[in-house]
Amino acid sequence: MPGLIGPVADEREGLLDYLAQQRYVVCLAAYGLTDQQIRETPTVSSLSVGAILKHVCRTERVWIDLVCGLGLTDPGDDLRLAPGETLADLVGEYERVATRTEEVVAEIDDLSRPVPVPRDVPWFPADVDAWSVRWVLLHLIEETARHAGHADILRESIDGATALPLMAAAEGWPDSPWLRPWQPPRPPRPTRHRATPLYQRSNSAGWSP
Repeated sequence: MPGLIGPVADEREGLLDYLAQQRYVVCLAAYGLTDQQIRETPTVSSLSVGAILKHVCRTERVWIDLVCGLGLTDPGDDLRLAPGETLADLVGEYERVATRTEEVVAEIDDLSRPVPVPRDVPWFPADVDAWSVRWVLLHLIEETARHAGHADILRESIDGATALPLMAAAEGWPDSPWLRPWQPPRPPRPTRHRATPLYQRSNSAGWSP
């Protein structure tokens, strides 16, 4: 079935492939949108497609910082786009974060390696000393997938586009009986005003010939 990852050889490959797939579908929610549209907030939520893309990117970066022993780093204001930030900027940063994640995980021999729980974060468990690298990757898959669903809803609220047609458009699938790739909405045609024939007009005296 389209949209599924291929067979995996081992746990490490499976975790990284599933995380990559969730990153991809978050980015698909922004496919074909303008830099203005990624800022739109079409629901009662204050979230936009661009803000979600920025958030999942920086969330992944923060968790991989923990894996690398850098402590809890500040993601900044990751739910709001700065003036001038573009879709290309967001996707480019996400690609760099993804590359780093894969490089870091490739260098770790044992996915059971402990990742100490920061003690200065009130929402982290006080009764757990450490997670594992495996746990962090599973958490990133969970977090990214949850926000991918949010992004899908926001995108559909903007222009009606849904996930599989967007994937088909991004990957160049042909039309099929079960799926038509998304296409950008066509600009409305200008209204052509036709002159009213003289015999249909009323004159100032109120009569028609």
